[in-house]
Amino acid sequence: MDKNLVIVYLSIFIGLLAFAGVTVFRQIFKTRKLESSLAKLKTKLNKEKGTAQEYYELASIYSEKKVFTLAIPLFQKALKAAEEEGEESIAPIYNGLGYVYFAQDQYDLAIRQYKEAIKLKPDYVVALNNLGHAYERKNLNTQALEMYEQALKFSPNNPTAKRRAESLRRLVIA
Repeated sequence: MDKNLVIVYLSIFIGLLAFAGVTVFRQIFKTRKLESSLAKLKTKLNKEKGTAQEYYELASIYSEKKVFTLAIPLFQKALKAAEEEGEESIAPIYNGLGYVYFAQDQYDLAIRQYKEAIKLKPDYVVALNNLGHAYERKNLNTQALEMYEQALKFSPNNPTAKRRAESLRRLVIA
């Protein structure tokens, strides 16, 4: 019986080690891929003018790394490049810029960017959720609820919008 118990504990320990090892390796590969993309884009954009997509990708990488001060001018360059290229699908750029402002607690600037994204693409559920969240941070609960309900019109099973709308309904109605 003691041998069986030792085998069970050892098996559990090996399983946990294997899980931890896989998790660590996945994170390493993800980080390396991100760093590789960062290096390539920085090198290219330092040598020559980039496309809206390239500026957007680099800004998104900085945003993911939480280097917001470097992300803002790149999102702005992406908008300018998109305008020059005649790119019509720029709502994600405005949303990304809004996210960066939001992360720095600049809610009014974030709200402006999210609204611009929604103006360009009214069914942009991510921007609707983000705008709702920014309204919440400013304690504008009625407007936040409206945004989450609008998001639910386009995506009825959206878990974020569902959860936040239910919570806000209790606050607004009470």
